[in-house]
Amino acid sequence: MEQEGRIFDIRRFSVHDGDGIRTTVFFKGCPLRCRWCQNPEGISPDAHLFYFKNKCIGCFTCVSACPEHAISPVDEGGIKIDRTHCNLCMRCTDVCPARALAPDSELVTVREVVERIKADLPFFRYGGGVTISGGEPFSQFQFLRALLQALKKEEIHTTIETSLFTAPSRLQAVLPYLDMVFADVKVLNRETHRKATGVDNNGILENIRTLLTQAGPERIIRTPLIPAFTATEQNIEDIARFISGIDPEVRYELLNYNPLARGKYDLVEQKFCFAENPRPYTKAQMERFYEAARRGGVKNLVVDSVKTQHSF
Repeated sequence: MEQEGRIFDIRRFSVHDGDGIRTTVFFKGCPLRCRWCQNPEGISPDAHLFYFKNKCIGCFTCVSACPEHAISPVDEGGIKIDRTHCNLCMRCTDVCPARALAPDSELVTVREVVERIKADLPFFRYGGGVTISGGEPFSQFQFLRALLQALKKEEIHTTIETSLFTAPSRLQAVLPYLDMVFADVKVLNRETHRKATGVDNNGILENIRTLLTQAGPERIIRTPLIPAFTATEQNIEDIARFISGIDPEVRYELLNYNPLARGKYDLVEQKFCFAENPRPYTKAQMERFYEAARRGGVKNLVVDSVKTQHSF
């Protein structure tokens, strides 16, 4: 049986997920629960039904189509979904004329993904390729490994964006099929990391050590700058000291805060971590973070004034 996996997006013509023009495949499912998650639709490994209220025309075709009677009209217009009775049959999405209802993900085979990616081959000629993101790609390890192996058979450049929250053996199993790794170190302090993400970072830091001490793909360590969570000069300096102590030539990237995730939280019916959405850091503020990284010993900062954190 061919390996299957669940993805929630394939984004084409991306220029901020690695070198060149890239096609980014977003895996569903993540073991972390980062309170600022930029892709909350990628956290759960299961399918979810999206309701776009602004698209709803109030025809209520979905109400009669639902076999579980989980959809009902509301007085103020639109519908409400009883998630306890919805069995995700997605019949409502088939009949909705306005596309106000849609599945958040799809189950695909490795072959299906590769065939869709191959349509973009002309754009990979000048240094582009495929980036696997999420969610956390390692949460679907078998699918990840099979997809990377298939992409390398097609001689396609491969990159992964990962928290490295995975077993060391799984990291070693996919490294031969990767050309580039973007790995997050969000918070160095273990207890603070647990409070912010829901998991311990002991295994993550060991995987970072492995990644930086053996031959293999190119690698860049990243820290997303999240107000009140990761974006302190002390945290950046501590991370920089840790990674530069392993590899003095390590490349380190600080990703500016991205406020655009706020709108996704209504779709997944979750509460956003900020009552008032912060703004991205200014050039002067970013320079202070860069200086903290330099104090920590990092010599090779990856600086991109346009790029903001978006996946982890």
